[in-house]
Amino acid sequence: EKGQVIATLDSDTEVIAQDRAKVALQDAQAKLVRVESLRASNAATAVAVADAEVVLANAKLALRDAELALQRRSIVAPIAGVVGILPIAAGNYVTSQSAVATLDDRSSILVEFWVPERFAAAVKIGAQLSATPIANPNKAYTGTVSAIDNHIDEASRTLLVKAKIANPADSLRAGMSFQISMKFPGDSYPAVSPLAIQWGSDGAYIWAIVDGKAKRLAVRIIQRNTETVLIDAPIVSGDMVVTEGTQSVSEGGEVRIAGEEQRAADADG
Repeated sequence: EKGQVIATLDSDTEVIAQDRAKVALQDAQAKLVRVESLRASNAATAVAVADAEVVLANAKLALRDAELALQRRSIVAPIAGVVGILPIAAGNYVTSQSAVATLDDRSSILVEFWVPERFAAAVKIGAQLSATPIANPNKAYTGTVSAIDNHIDEASRTLLVKAKIANPADSLRAGMSFQISMKFPGDSYPAVSPLAIQWGSDGAYIWAIVDGKAKRLAVRIIQRNTETVLIDAPIVSGDMVVTEGTQSVSEGGEVRIAGEEQRAADADG
């Protein structure tokens, strides 16, 4: 727990200093009482009383200093967490630079990873990601981006990112390796039937239906799927394109939409 003592350093000297400070404080308090009593009978001056008060104040400060020095001989946990194997044993000599213990708060794990510079602008604080431990590839954990570096590493052309992964089951450990997956929104393209794609000497094109007439539009194929083809073309959702009888279509020619006459007859009826 936070504030719990992890280790205690030898404190004999500090205990003696604290006891000495307590004695000095008691003596200063007694002297002030005596001087104030003498002052009441005009046997002591106001200056003597002031001097005694200063001595008492300094004695209180000396006691606080001794108590702080003694308190610092105890190493306490700054956070709640789990203590690892101690690298020292009772009786070892330590300095202010010695590592006494490693304390991990495993309620969540911080993971550092690098993303290619082309995705630098797409990574945002709070963005979700999936982290799969290398040691357990069948288990994936959800995390969020908690920090993003402010510059691209010139050598690797990558951006340093930190993510926080919740660890409620305490199944993850600091230092584990993860495979990180992030999803970024891509560009939107219209999808058409593969039958709508035609080929000419200048590349792929489609026949769009504009005001009941055919209009040839050059297209760039982005991705072929089983039932649709993503294209880069000046059409939007809801625009009609020709998928049947394309061989008999010409620029500006009228186009008959399948089923349109039947729908008109049904409406008249």
